[in-house]
Amino acid sequence: MMLEIERLTVGFRTRVGRKDVLHGLDLSLSRGETLGIIGESGSGKSMLALSTIGLLPRGASAAGTIRLFGDDLLSLSERQMSAIRGARIGMIFQEPMTALNPAMTVGSQIAEALRLHREMSRRDARREALRLMEMVRIARAPDRINSYPHELSGGERQRVGIAIALALKPALLIADEPTTALDVTVQAEILDILDQLVRELGIGLLLISHDFGVIARMADRVMVMRAGRVMETGTAEGVIRRPQHAYTKTLLSSLPRRVRAGLGDLS
Repeated sequence: MMLEIERLTVGFRTRVGRKDVLHGLDLSLSRGETLGIIGESGSGKSMLALSTIGLLPRGASAAGTIRLFGDDLLSLSERQMSAIRGARIGMIFQEPMTALNPAMTVGSQIAEALRLHREMSRRDARREALRLMEMVRIARAPDRINSYPHELSGGERQRVGIAIALALKPALLIADEPTTALDVTVQAEILDILDQLVRELGIGLLLISHDFGVIARMADRVMVMRAGRVMETGTAEGVIRRPQHAYTKTLLSSLPRRVRAGLGDLS
C-alpha cells in the first residue's frame, strides 16, 4: 500500500483548550488509484490534505500515523518533510494564482524545482519544463513557456500547477478542489489530464472535491466526510448508487435532478 493513514486526529489550541477538526481518520491509497474525498465546506477535506503534505496551519497539531511507503510522515522533521514535498508528494491547489510567482515566467517556475532537486543544467531544465507543459496539454507550449501567470487563462494556469506538481515525479498527487474555479469545458479537460496521469504514470491521486459529478467521473473509491469524521467509504459506484449513510443520501438528494440523472440511478 502506498499511503496509509490511521487514527489521524488534528486539532488547534484555543483559549479554552484543544479543538479537534479531524477525528481519528483512516484511509489507504494504492498506486494507480484515485480516492475521492467529498464533503461540504468545513468537513475537514483540506485539513486532511494539509496534514498529509505537512503544511498544517500555525497552532495546529496532528496525532496518529500517515505512512507513505512505510515511512511515518508525522515523525519527520520539517527539513525531512521539505525533501518529501515535490519529490514524493505533489500538490495541486484550487487557485493556481496563489501558488504561482507573478514575477517569474511559468517556464522558469517549472524549471526551478528541476534545477534545485534534480541538479539539471539550465538548458536541460528548460527542455524538461517544455515537455511537462506539453504533457499537460498547454497549447503553443514553446511560446507559453516565456509567459507570466497573469498572461494565461485560468485553465492554463491550472495546467502549469499540474506540471509543477509533476516535475519531480511524485508517487502521490493531492488535488484540492482543482477545478472549482474553472468553467465546465475546461474542468473536463483538467480532469481528463489527471485521469491520464494516474493511468499512464501509476500515480496515486487523492482528489478532494465538494462536487459528486467530479468524484463520480474520477474516483475508484470514495470517502464521505462531515465535521472531521468519515461518514462512509467504499467504491465510487457503491457509494453513489447505493449510499448507506444518511448523510451521503442527503448530499445526493440535494443535487439537481439533472445532475443525479447523470450519476445514474440513485434511488
